[in-house]
Amino acid sequence: MKLTWILVADSTRARIFTADTSASPLEEIEDFSHTESRLHDRDITSDLPGKIKSVGGGGHAFEQPTDPKKHEADNFAHIIAQYLEDAHNTNRFEQLLLVASPSFLGLLRNHLSEQVRKLVRFELNKEITMLSVADIRQHLPQYLPNL
Repeated sequence: MKLTWILVADSTRARIFTADTSASPLEEIEDFSHTESRLHDRDITSDLPGKIKSVGGGGHAFEQPTDPKKHEADNFAHIIAQYLEDAHNTNRFEQLLLVASPSFLGLLRNHLSEQVRKLVRFELNKEITMLSVADIRQHLPQYLPNL
């Protein structure tokens, strides 16, 4: 069987597993945590938005151009994609299965290099990072791809 990595991720955590055979249990080899994505918006941003006073005496607040939580999730997706790129460049895996919450899977796809994207054999839009290893295995195909 080709060396297979299974990435299970969301905006706050990413876990990487491997399996000895296409039907064997998973073995966790990496666990990443991104605590910044767990923070409240007010804790992520360093300052409150400014305000403008208009000529008539009224005013309004500036809005942030991007959602701080989405920005942090995007940062984490970039970190994970870079890790996968580095691992691919050192031949640590030959094929990749992706399981991620729908919004994070989209962010991750945007950051994956073309070489890593070509190694993706399976994708699942599901948030299961907090499940046990055995429960995560139940969400994958009975026989992992062996291409």
